[in-house]
Amino acid sequence: MKQVKTAFAGYGPGGSIYNSPILSSVPGFVVTKILTSSTSNIALARRDHPRAEIVDNFSEILKDPEINLVILVLPNHLHYSFAKQALEAGKHVLVEKPFTSNVKEANELINLAHQKKLILSVHHNRRWDSDFQTVKKVVETGLLGKVVEYEAHFDRFRNEVKPGWKEKKENPGSGILYDLGSHLIDQALTLFGLPKEVFADIRMQRDGAMVPDAFELLLFYPNLKVTLKAGQLIKEKGPTFQVFGTRGSFVKYGADVQEEALKAGKKPSDTVAWGTEPKEIWGKLNTLEEERLVDSEPGNYPFIFQNLLKAITEGAALAVTPQQARDVIRIIEAAHKSQDERCVVTFG
Repeated sequence: MKQVKTAFAGYGPGGSIYNSPILSSVPGFVVTKILTSSTSNIALARRDHPRAEIVDNFSEILKDPEINLVILVLPNHLHYSFAKQALEAGKHVLVEKPFTSNVKEANELINLAHQKKLILSVHHNRRWDSDFQTVKKVVETGLLGKVVEYEAHFDRFRNEVKPGWKEKKENPGSGILYDLGSHLIDQALTLFGLPKEVFADIRMQRDGAMVPDAFELLLFYPNLKVTLKAGQLIKEKGPTFQVFGTRGSFVKYGADVQEEALKAGKKPSDTVAWGTEPKEIWGKLNTLEEERLVDSEPGNYPFIFQNLLKAITEGAALAVTPQQARDVIRIIEAAHKSQDERCVVTFG
């Protein structure tokens, strides 16, 4: 098997928890360099990749001719500049979501990757959440008839503002709409494509909040309304997904189990039945024909790296294209315009 020599730029939680354990479970990737500077992150990098060289300057990665792929797990406002440098140096790039802070930057990176004939993708891993894969199956098999309403939540209870770049208003791309919202938007676009209109209510609800920490986003399609919501003050959580159609409904509680498994230090490669949800949080289907629980599809975070490997080594089509990730940013920009002008924004 051809090996893809890989470098991480950044090794905070995004690298050590959400990317590295999945990458390490997919044969074919070899991590040779890691850019990080904090003492704690250096220790994690050495623990996870003892043969990798720890560097404190991005140029050490860029000038290494053996490195094929750079994985960017940096603060959002750095995605564009680091991705641009990596592409200019002839490296394939995987960017942690959100892709960029604005559409202009996204388009520039897309054009640059095309010119350089390089792979550029974005880590929209939650397309492979167990619950979303189950919703996708229910919708696409037509069990609900024609879907007329879809509602998805990403709710948490974190009532204190924690220090860090995500909470700083001076950093472009900060706030919950870029963070959790990019997941919900990507899932909705995967199911339904681009909407005709966008409306948003974006708020700062916690004491001391400097960036948005709650939103409700409405995407309007012909004969379909999509509602996406996230907040940090949801102590009693409701359904994660609700889907209503002409023949019935599907309602799903609970969260995909892969995140908690990763936080507990588990990897797909050493975990039996990775991504399998317990029956207690299976979704309920209630239609004209039947009423039953629907077995949850297994979560599959490794797929995005398996696909990336094939795209680099075999020329396979990308599962997450940069154009798709750019469209998520287009929706976020439309949402901010809607909030600023208190209007429905025609999308097109």
